[in-house]
Amino acid sequence: MKKIIFYTFLGSMVAVSGCNDYLEQAVDQRTQLDSVQKVSELLATAYPQADYATFTEAMSDLALDKGNTSGAVVDERNRNPYFFQDVQSKAQGSPDNYWNACYAAIAAANHALDAIANAPDPAAYNAQKGEALVARAYAHFMLVTLFAKVYDPATAASDPGIPYVTEPERVVLAQYDRGTVASVYQQIETDLTTGIPLLNNNAYRVTKYHFNTAAAHAFATRFYLFKKEYQKVIDHANQVFAGGNIEPNLRPWVSVYSNLTANEGLAIYTQASQNANLLLVETASLWARNYARYRYGFATPIVNQLFRSNNVTGARWVQPLYTQGTDHWLVLKFREHFVRTDPNAEIGFPYTIFPLFTAEEVLFNRAEAYLGLNQLAEARADLTVYARNRIANYNAGNHAITDAKLRAFYGTSDVRQGLLLALLDFKAAEFVQEGMRWFDILRHNLTVTHPTADGQTYTLTPDDPRRVLQIPQEATLAGIELNPR
Repeated sequence: MKKIIFYTFLGSMVAVSGCNDYLEQAVDQRTQLDSVQKVSELLATAYPQADYATFTEAMSDLALDKGNTSGAVVDERNRNPYFFQDVQSKAQGSPDNYWNACYAAIAAANHALDAIANAPDPAAYNAQKGEALVARAYAHFMLVTLFAKVYDPATAASDPGIPYVTEPERVVLAQYDRGTVASVYQQIETDLTTGIPLLNNNAYRVTKYHFNTAAAHAFATRFYLFKKEYQKVIDHANQVFAGGNIEPNLRPWVSVYSNLTANEGLAIYTQASQNANLLLVETASLWARNYARYRYGFATPIVNQLFRSNNVTGARWVQPLYTQGTDHWLVLKFREHFVRTDPNAEIGFPYTIFPLFTAEEVLFNRAEAYLGLNQLAEARADLTVYARNRIANYNAGNHAITDAKLRAFYGTSDVRQGLLLALLDFKAAEFVQEGMRWFDILRHNLTVTHPTADGQTYTLTPDDPRRVLQIPQEATLAGIELNPR
């Protein structure tokens, strides 16, 4: 094994080590990528191998200051986002690390596409081309969502975006333009819609670690939800599973998960064998080790709100709760995979597997799209599907989501608004400690208020520039403007 420079981007040099022959030389010597197998292996790295949960969860309204509790983990990557401050660290779990991981993934996709374009028979690589295009679209989508203003059709054509890179880099310090949010979205859509028809699930050894057709359609539901093209959300949601039947593929919390031991629960959530998991990624991350014990995180008041109080159905969710000491709560989702670099010592690298797309998100995205089209009965039906798979001894007579319950629980006479609030509450409980809540906060312009243990309060309003993560300082070397502060 030897270390190579895999790519350089925006002044940030990323070194990648690998054992595969095609990575043993500089990537511009593309004659190494001379077979479908080698291109496929390269595409295994076309996914951001970094976590965003460390900072997005702390920024969200699912985090509270636990104070100086015993065993609390205090770290800039968790603390600064809670106070809506830029993170200076570039280590795993930081925004800079995620930025670099996304562009590393994009670089892999672009080198694969370049090799395919120069192959003697490009058509033989159609499945790989489809994967590269969809993976490139996904990494750019995550970047524009986190490092630019949320998509607004009224301002997207003038809001600065992020560089959309479509060619392999051939110089160390290339100059890039951010474009606009609208132009980035257009390029994402082009890659996505071109790539999906080319995908072939038979091209993968482990389907769930690649953009299989179900995962790609799931990504499309998220993309079009942000773009507010609701019929397209529904159309793609109905192509994730045969006949648009999502329910049999939801996580079996009631019948299976809630009856497992702690170790069994930790092991099962991110397994590729689970129907609910549509796309998984292995990341170098301390999240599995620390997500319960971070000082700014899932604290008792949030636990009570999400799981110990009745929700709008009149029942409670079945997900079991665990602690790792006073106020260090967790839902069993993540297990650390520690890869030793020395068999005789505890030296190595921690990894966490994250589900990037799940059946639950597809269901919620479809329900929200129905609400966007004012199809309230259909939205209510999808929320009912979720509720009956998360409530023990579910009974339609007792647990139906009625207009009367919506009015009483949310204090609104607007049924559509009540259903939307219920949907957002359901999602908050489902994806707690996964960093997903931040995307709803962005899309719905929600205000976030963070109290501190010493009585102070920090508020992030919808127009606060700190909602947009700061671009890494090194990007200025490539001519990229930083975000306002």
